[in-house]
Amino acid sequence: MVKPDGVQRRLVGEILRRFEVKGFKLVALKQLHASEQLLRNHYAEHDGKGFFPKLLAYVGSGPVVAMVWEGANVIDMARRLVGATRPSESAPGSIRGDFAVEVGRNIIHGSDSVEAAQREISLWFTPGEVLEWNDHSTEWVYE
Repeated sequence: MVKPDGVQRRLVGEILRRFEVKGFKLVALKQLHASEQLLRNHYAEHDGKGFFPKLLAYVGSGPVVAMVWEGANVIDMARRLVGATRPSESAPGSIRGDFAVEVGRNIIHGSDSVEAAQREISLWFTPGEVLEWNDHSTEWVYE
C-alpha cells in the first residue's frame, strides 16, 4: 500500500514502476480513503502500542493506493524493494531509502509474510477484485 505521504508526493507511478521493472505482476490496484475500522483491522497487531493512534491518523489522513503483486518470492523481494521500516536503516535504491526520512512518513506498507499478505488482501480487496491473467513476460522473467 502506498501511504498518504507517497500519494501526496506523487510517488505512486514510481513505486508501481519499481515493482513492474523487477518483474512482478500487478493483479489488483485501487485508490481509496481507508476507514478507521479498515485501518484498525489492518494494523491490529499494533493495537495498544503508544504509536497506534498516530499511525491510524497518519494512514487515514488521505488517500492510499492498495495493490497486490504476484511473483516468485514476492514477499521477500518486495521487502527489499520497500526497505527497512526505519528509513535511516533502508538501503539506497529501496523505496524508503530513496524517498523517506522519518519512520512516521515512510511512504509504503509491505506485507511481512504470506499469512499477513493473505489477511491484508482480504481486508482491502474482494475476491473478484484480484485478477488472474496471463502475463506474456513471464518466460522472460522466470526460467
